[in-house]
Amino acid sequence: MHFEFKVQGGDFVRAGNASSQVKKILKQLNVDSSVIKRIVVALYEGEVNIAAHAFNGVIYVDIDTERIIIKLDDNGPGIPDINLAMQPGYSTASPIVREMGFGAGMGLPNIKDNTDEFKITSEVGKGTCLEILVNLKVNQEGV
Repeated sequence: MHFEFKVQGGDFVRAGNASSQVKKILKQLNVDSSVIKRIVVALYEGEVNIAAHAFNGVIYVDIDTERIIIKLDDNGPGIPDINLAMQPGYSTASPIVREMGFGAGMGLPNIKDNTDEFKITSEVGKGTCLEILVNLKVNQEGV
C-alpha cells in the first residue's frame, strides 16, 4: 500500500493528519499497538517539523506485511549541522512556534528513538529528507 500526504509549512491545524490516517490503517491491518504507537510518534514529529520549519513537504508511506517505510521530504531552509540538530533540546524553532507548544528540540531524537532505521539528509537552502523504517508485528489473529 502506498500513500502520499502533503504538508504546508505553518499549518499546525492539519499537522497530524498523516499520522492519524496511518494509525487507522495500521489498526485495520491488526498491527501490534506498541508498534503503531512508535510509528505514530515518529510520523507526527516529522509532520510537525515540516509545519514548523519548512515551506511545504510531502510524506510518502509504503506499508507491506513486514514493515512500513516513511519518507518525509520538505522544501525548507535545510539543516546546517545535522549532528547538532540530533541533540535533545536543540531547536531552531521560532518564538511563535515555541509559544504554540512546539519546538522543544525533541522531534528528531524522538523520531530516531521510535524507528528501526533512520536516515536524515539535508541541503542548506533546499530542504531536508527523513527516511524511516519500522518493522511491523501483526497480532496472532491478524493478516
